[in-house]
Amino acid sequence: MRVKSSLINISAGLGNQLIITALSFISRSVFISTLGIEYLGVNGLFTSLLAMLSLAEAGIGSSIIYNLYKPVAENNQEQINRLMKLYRNAYIVIAFVVLLLGLSILPFLDHFVKDTSVKDVYIIYLIFLFNTVVPYFFQYKQSFLSVSQKNYVVTGVYSVSQIISTSLKIAVLTYTQNFILYLIIDSMITITTSLILNTIVNRMYPFLKNKPSGKLDAETKGNLIKNIKAIVLQNIGTYFILGADSLIISAFVSLAAVGLYSNYKMLIDISRTFLNQIFNNMYHSVGNLVAKESKAKVYQVYKVTMLLNFWLYSLFTIFMAVMIQPFITVWIGSKFLMEGSVLLVLMLLFYERGMRNSITTVKTTAGIFHEDRFAPLCQAAVSVTLSLVLVHYLGITGVFIGSLVSALAVPFWLTPLLVYRKVFQQPVTHYFIRYASYSALGVGTYFIAKYISGFITVDGFFSLAWKSIICFLVINAVFAAVFYRSEEFKYLIRMIANLLKKLPIGSKLSRKMEGVEQ
Repeated sequence: MRVKSSLINISAGLGNQLIITALSFISRSVFISTLGIEYLGVNGLFTSLLAMLSLAEAGIGSSIIYNLYKPVAENNQEQINRLMKLYRNAYIVIAFVVLLLGLSILPFLDHFVKDTSVKDVYIIYLIFLFNTVVPYFFQYKQSFLSVSQKNYVVTGVYSVSQIISTSLKIAVLTYTQNFILYLIIDSMITITTSLILNTIVNRMYPFLKNKPSGKLDAETKGNLIKNIKAIVLQNIGTYFILGADSLIISAFVSLAAVGLYSNYKMLIDISRTFLNQIFNNMYHSVGNLVAKESKAKVYQVYKVTMLLNFWLYSLFTIFMAVMIQPFITVWIGSKFLMEGSVLLVLMLLFYERGMRNSITTVKTTAGIFHEDRFAPLCQAAVSVTLSLVLVHYLGITGVFIGSLVSALAVPFWLTPLLVYRKVFQQPVTHYFIRYASYSALGVGTYFIAKYISGFITVDGFFSLAWKSIICFLVINAVFAAVFYRSEEFKYLIRMIANLLKKLPIGSKLSRKMEGVEQ
């Protein structure tokens, strides 16, 4: 059931991502041609600023969701309702806190937005703030769908809303070049989507409308408070690690540089979101697994997810490292390119963060929050300090080197150490040996893919497509040749074959895949 739910959620997520990706490129192209790079910079800057305000949420939702896994698995509706009431009340408070914090930034907005021709900056910021606050009033019920492994419902609704929203925004930019109207449409669609999802959850789970009898027991409440305190510290650190880059670039380089970076960031975020459709939908299945199964079973599944994690993140890292510069050149022109050193560090950051995905999933679903509560703060201190120093010597590259060094200094080794000690109860050297061998393979594959695809000179979309296909096939061929005899690969093949058997057209494909395994 866990695997089937994950497959449905992943399929829905990937389908949605393909649609959204196509629309994103069209929307971004229209945005750049109609409004220009400075508006793109303002868009990226305000997104980062308001991500900082979202620290008010600070992991309250994550902690409550962790406590929901067990009652959902046991169908304990009374306990679910108690937790959901707490969840709802917490998010109402959070919404107002974010609103007040957002309004308090208004007098200082000029310090972040300097020397720009962008008009109505304050109105633009207030609309961004509104779009950040409103979803908090509906978030708690949408999250319940994820815990119940029904995330495909959220994905389906968001797919339709994104298609409508992006189509309307493209029309607005094309015919009016009005950024404020562009943002107002986003607000209207956000509210409508949230109301629709709220109605769907009420119909699927009518018991959620019941008033809970009694209060949360002291043990659950104590555990919640302990985890919330830990996640507050973690999220504060995480923001400064992931959200401060645009602020530093804007303050020490230029707003236009934020706009250039935002194109790369969009492509990287699309890749990350695409992969997260797989791993986020597996996340709640792993949570269910941790709640029910033995450590040996969890470790066995973890090794399979680590291979899948490496394969996909390495594939995307190598593919982007080879293809991003040619793609941007063909898409919007060489004047939007950044230095090769910036791309190199961004790819290393993408890979390192992505390779922690499988181990972090086990950590979070096992409820390990308290032990490393100060780690993100330490990482943030290293990241911001190094970035502020290196930006003066290396420019934008220095900002991202600071982020990379801080990641290697703290979570790279601490997260696996905690999981291997507390969950798997095995030596953490097993993790680092596997990680090192995987990474060495990734580096070798990069040079092979770059060399072979280098025979194709990109001078338009047709040659770009051919180069992309060759690069994609080479990477997967190397990985398949290396892993096809491994137990983890055979497990994946069996799992995919079993899933295909359940599909009307899948029996033939299933038999072929079983033949590959043998």
